[in-house]
Amino acid sequence: MGVQHYLFVSAVLASLGVIAMVSRRNAVSILMGIELILNAAALNFVAFGRYGRETAATPWLSGQIFGIFTIVLAAAEAAIALAIIIAIYHARANINADELQELRQ
Repeated sequence: MGVQHYLFVSAVLASLGVIAMVSRRNAVSILMGIELILNAAALNFVAFGRYGRETAATPWLSGQIFGIFTIVLAAAEAAIALAIIIAIYHARANINADELQELRQ
């Protein structure tokens, strides 16, 4: 299995994430789309870390370190976004993104 297979899976994950973000109105579904995109990026980092050993300074760690950083970033983003969504739900009893335009005022 070469890097092309991992890139194909990553492209499918990223496109599914973009479709989920654009087509959904629920804030939790939009958050899940963002998570799919971040997981696709982490998969790219790990795949290039595995197959790009000739050019890296630390051959077996460069992609894995960036992949772990991306996963930690996704976990922090999910925790903060879910806290914001819960606060909005308690205030409005609705989490549809289209109906939250009144928060700007």
